[in-house]
Amino acid sequence: MARGSRHARKLARTFQLRDWSVGLSGARQCVAQNGVTRAAGSGLRRGQCHGLLTVGWSYSYKELDMRAKPSVALYSTCPPYRGGSGETYLQHVRDVARWSEAGGCEGILVYTDNSLFDPWLVSQVVVEATRTLTPLVAVQPVYMHPYTVAKMMATLSHLYGRRIDLNMVAGGFKNDLLALNDETPHDARYERLVEYTSIILQLLAGAGPVTFRGRFHAVTNLTLVPKLDPGLSPRVTVSGSSEAGLAAARVLNGLSVKYPGPLGQAEAQPQDGNGAYGIRVGIIAREREEEAWVTAHARFPEDRRGQVTHQLAMKVSDSSWHKQLSDVSAHQGAADTYWMVPFQNYKTFCPYLVGSYDRVAEELGRYLATGCCFIIHDVPASADEFSHIGTVIARASASVTQA
Repeated sequence: MARGSRHARKLARTFQLRDWSVGLSGARQCVAQNGVTRAAGSGLRRGQCHGLLTVGWSYSYKELDMRAKPSVALYSTCPPYRGGSGETYLQHVRDVARWSEAGGCEGILVYTDNSLFDPWLVSQVVVEATRTLTPLVAVQPVYMHPYTVAKMMATLSHLYGRRIDLNMVAGGFKNDLLALNDETPHDARYERLVEYTSIILQLLAGAGPVTFRGRFHAVTNLTLVPKLDPGLSPRVTVSGSSEAGLAAARVLNGLSVKYPGPLGQAEAQPQDGNGAYGIRVGIIAREREEEAWVTAHARFPEDRRGQVTHQLAMKVSDSSWHKQLSDVSAHQGAADTYWMVPFQNYKTFCPYLVGSYDRVAEELGRYLATGCCFIIHDVPASADEFSHIGTVIARASASVTQA
C-alpha cells in the first residue's frame, strides 16, 4: 500500500464526526455520483455534498481530459512587501493586479507569512483596482479562526460582487510557527488544515447552522451572515508536495498546487487520484533563446547575501517542497530550461522556465500532458511579460492537443 494512501486513510479516520463526516470515502462517493449523493456516515441531505466538498468547481476532475481538450487557468502572484513606503507598495500591488487582469489572468495569489502584510487587506486593494481579477488568498490555520475566514470571504464577495478563492497552506517555516507557540508536527498540520477548511466550506455553503467536532477545531450551531452568493463560491487549492499535503487535497476534493520538478521528472511526480493538479512557476521566454537568457540574468543576478539567506531559511523549514527544490538546484546545469537561480538567491520560491518560446512550451507541455490544469505564475516584472507568457501557454496547449 502506498504511503500516501495510508496517510489519506489516517486523515479519513480523523474526521469521523458526530454530525458530519468528511472522510476520503465520503468524498469519493460524492465525486463518483456527481456530487449529489450523501457522504458516508454524514447527516447531509441529498444534494448538499457538492456544495461542501467541491465548492467552486464547475467540473469534476474525472471529466477533465487534458489530452483531448487542454484548459489551463492562469493566475499571477501579488508582489510581497519588501520594504519602502505603504503608498509605494500599494501602487505596485495595483499595477501588478491590472497587468495581470489585462494579460488574461483569472486570478492572483496573495501570499501570507509572518513577514508580510495581511493578505485580506491586500486582497481588498486588488479587488478595488480591477474589474474581474479574483484574489487567491493564502490561508494558514494558525492565523485566524475558520469562522473569520468565512466571514471575510462572504463580506468581500457581498460588498464587491466578486469571487474570493482560497489557497490553503499548512505552514512550512518552523520559526514563524514557533513564534506563535505552534509546535504542531508537519503531517498533523495537514490534518488540522482539513478540519479548518471543512468548517469554512460548510459555513459558505449556507445550508444551516454548522456543528463540527474535530481534533483541532470545533464549532456548535454556527451560522454565517451575510450568506455567500452560490455563484461566487470559491475555487479551493491546497499547497503541498508531500504525501500528507496530497492526501489533504484528496480528502477536501481540492486542487493540489505543487512546485514542478525539472525536465524528465514531471511524469514521475506523484499525482492526485484524479490526475489534476496545479503548478507554481515563472516563465521568461522570447523568440530567441539568447534574448530570454539575457532578460533572465538581468532580472535575477547572482546575489551572495540572498544565497546566505536562502541557506538559513532551508535550515528552519520542514517544507517538503523547500527540500525538493534545494536538492534539484544543487545538481542543475548553467543553461537548463528549468532554472533555479531566483530560488537559490532567495528572490522567489518557485522554479523558472527560461528559453525560446518553443523550448519553454515543450517543457510546460509535459506538465499539461500529465494533468496540470492550473498555473500560478510568479510576480510579473512588467505588463509586457504576459504576451510572452501567453505565447508559451498557447503553444504548450496546442502541442498537447495534437499529441
